[in-house]
Amino acid sequence: MKVDVLSINGNSTGRSVELPDGIFGIEPNGHVLYLAAKAYMANQRQGTHDSKERNAVARSTRKIKRQKGTGGARAGSLKNILFKGGGRAFGPHPRDYSQKLNKKVSQLARRSALSQKAAGESILVVEDFQLDQVKTRAFAGIMKNLKLDREKTLVVTPEYDEKLYLASRNLPCTQLQVARDLNTYAIMNCKKLVLTESSIGKISEILA
Repeated sequence: MKVDVLSINGNSTGRSVELPDGIFGIEPNGHVLYLAAKAYMANQRQGTHDSKERNAVARSTRKIKRQKGTGGARAGSLKNILFKGGGRAFGPHPRDYSQKLNKKVSQLARRSALSQKAAGESILVVEDFQLDQVKTRAFAGIMKNLKLDREKTLVVTPEYDEKLYLASRNLPCTQLQVARDLNTYAIMNCKKLVLTESSIGKISEILA
């Protein structure tokens, strides 16, 4: 699959690159996409929630009313879950929500997500670029030239570039990711996927 390479000004450079069919041209596997997205969202959970049940509440254990003759239920302690300030019944406790995804399943999911974007003509290839200074305005100008300033966009670079990262992090519609950290959820969660020329080779190395 051939895609034209654009300059950072939004114009065609007259060059084109070949996107490998084994990565960008397969039949997307919907179930694997679901598994990868579910695992990613589960792994984002901290799992630090906690609550106090009646054995952990520091309250008096005296008999607060007589056993019989009140017309109400028995109550033996202020720790009872029915009283304000009492314990909580079956409350949450710290736990690990992380889910494991096999390597081959993870790779298939990323290939499926990339193929889905390619089929929907949602992939743009841009020439490699760098910023001389950390300027959000400069990065926003590039996105505007590509007509992506109002669309949810994922930009993939071959290696970590601190200036690009710092310049892009305040843009609400743009996310920057390194090729080795590319994940299925991020690909599916964007409307447009922008690949720099060098990042295609890195992606091919990882997912080949």
